[in-house]
Amino acid sequence: MNITWTGILTVVMLILSNVVMTFAWYGHLRLQNMGISSHWPLIGVIVFSWSIAFFEYCLAVPANRIGYAENGGPYSLIQLKVLQEVITLTVFTVIVTLLFKGEEFHWNHCVSFLLLVAAVYFAFIDVN
Repeated sequence: MNITWTGILTVVMLILSNVVMTFAWYGHLRLQNMGISSHWPLIGVIVFSWSIAFFEYCLAVPANRIGYAENGGPYSLIQLKVLQEVITLTVFTVIVTLLFKGEEFHWNHCVSFLLLVAAVYFAFIDVN
């Protein structure tokens, strides 16, 4: 596979979108741990998360559109999805280990990441 600027831009935008989305999904839990949102009603937490998720979509949707092969990008739909999943779990792991000190990283997590790398490898093999 040729690495193109379009491909790099797609991956960078997916990484940024996942940073934002991780905060949308799990940031309220960190705020709860800090005592900031512990008394928020569930609807308040949902609105808070949605307001952050809007910016994730502003990055993820264009990234997928730019990166998709039928739009001139370098990736098939399956490749985009596999990339997205690996990026999601990598970003999640980094953020959680930095912000949630009670979460531990174990050997089985390392094995699961190696299997994800293998999934990316197999998704990008040219079978033609």
